[in-house]
Amino acid sequence: QVHFVESGGALVQPGESLRLSCLASGFTFHDAVIDWHRQVPGKQRQLIARINGGAFYTYYDDSVRGRFTISRDNAKNSAYLQMNSLRPEDTATYYCNSSPLRNWGQGTQVTVSS
Repeated sequence: QVHFVESGGALVQPGESLRLSCLASGFTFHDAVIDWHRQVPGKQRQLIARINGGAFYTYYDDSVRGRFTISRDNAKNSAYLQMNSLRPEDTATYYCNSSPLRNWGQGTQVTVSS
């Protein structure tokens, strides 16, 4: 069965950094495109970053481009999201998934507040 386990979320102040981790299981990770999404209550889940299996292609939403970096370690079935220069508007629950989508994990909460 497919599982995604996200971790690393926290309460931080504006301008600080966080690194989120995603541990995946139940499918051939190194072949899969991996996405990071985020969701704010009352709004649709938003795709913010993508990385292909070989890690030579990445995509970022305009809202995070230049501040966030997606990466992966296929040997560990893991993906990461390095988030720098965090803003209050980055406050959300962050999820990883593959493309095409599989089961959703529980997500990890990021709160940016002074």
